Amino acid sequence: MDLHELKTSLHDCQRCRLSSGRIQVVFGTGNPQADIMFVGEAPGFYEDRQGEPFVGAAGKLLTELLQSVGLSRADIFIANVIKCRPPNNRDPLPDEIETCKPFLLQQIELIKPKLVCTLGNFATQTLLEKKVGITKVRGQVIQLANFIVFPLLHPAAALHQGNLRGPLMEDFKKLKSVLDGMNQSPSLSHQASPPSPKQAQQPEQDSPAESPTQMSLF
Repeated sequence: MDLHELKTSLHDCQRCRLSSGRIQVVFGTGNPQADIMFVGEAPGFYEDRQGEPFVGAAGKLLTELLQSVGLSRADIFIANVIKCRPPNNRDPLPDEIETCKPFLLQQIELIKPKLVCTLGNFATQTLLEKKVGITKVRGQVIQLANFIVFPLLHPAAALHQGNLRGPLMEDFKKLKSVLDGMNQSPSLSHQASPPSPKQAQQPEQDSPAESPTQMSLF
């Protein structure tokens, strides 16, 4: 299965309650062979209508931040953990995340990014498989088995809380350093796809020995 076939298979997804209130499935958009992938939480009002992630005010801010580190939307692939808009933009429920998570993992497996930037708590916790707050891990390089995770504050959080805009810009400055380091270091090049959805392990909250490895590139 390729990325287009996966998107087609989810076009009329009815696997959870969110299907009853959405306008359309928001699969994701961008370069299908991108080295860098951004993962958010879920579609919002405008995303549900336009069928693309990050097209509202948070999307405009994300585009500006991407430009600040020399990236454009054409360079990356953007997706969400949840593919359908939750009612009134509420937080995704645990069973909704578990239902949609395999499709995010399939996207990563098919795109094979070197770096996955997680935006906010839900995306970060979903890929790290740990209940960890974004403020504790933001701006850190975390090496998983087959790709690097770089957690960032969610642009929407910076819009709602003006005091977070500065820290978000700091995160993107660190991201620029990470990108520069990846371009210079062959040891950080991507070599394999991530585990398939069936291979994903359950969160290990109390086992430090199995925690992802944090790396320092700057």
